[in-house]
Amino acid sequence: MPATDEIYEKYLQKAIVEINDLAHEVARTGGPRVPVVGSGHPLGDVMLLKFKPQPAEVQEGVAFYGRAGQAILKSLQRLHVDPMSVYGTNCVKFTDGDEEESRPFLTRELHIVQPKLIVAMGESTVEYLNSVEFPLADKVEYKPGELQRFTPTGQVLVVPDIDTALDEAPAKTQFWNAFKPLGQWWAELPPY
Repeated sequence: MPATDEIYEKYLQKAIVEINDLAHEVARTGGPRVPVVGSGHPLGDVMLLKFKPQPAEVQEGVAFYGRAGQAILKSLQRLHVDPMSVYGTNCVKFTDGDEEESRPFLTRELHIVQPKLIVAMGESTVEYLNSVEFPLADKVEYKPGELQRFTPTGQVLVVPDIDTALDEAPAKTQFWNAFKPLGQWWAELPPY
């Protein structure tokens, strides 16, 4: 195994342990409440970020479970983006959770995953992402479909909220048009 593969494997193992530790901590913080934890590749190039969990996500305890997840999966396939390189999570980790208690969890997820691109879904998500005050981060503006600098090593693509976009055709079209630049961004990633 080449040295670069060994290094990547060590980073991946570390990320898996840290994401699992984070999930356990979220569960402990929730007490009797059902936590909704992130899912996907713990070193994903792309992080999908929604504001709060929907009923199907709460039922399963996993972000992007249900209609939104299926819509995203179809969209990723259509854009030829490898879904195995994506990590998805919510800003708020509990249905009735307050924003303040979840902020440190999102900060840790960002540090662990180190995404090259965050897809921030909806105005509330953009506001929350800015409130995290991530080190070296620029303020993100709600400009759907525009790639923006987030940190020296990462960007943000702002899109409308997927959870409110699934029930009417114009909203679906707005989401899709804002989401499409992900395909071009993905195609331009170096193959290594």
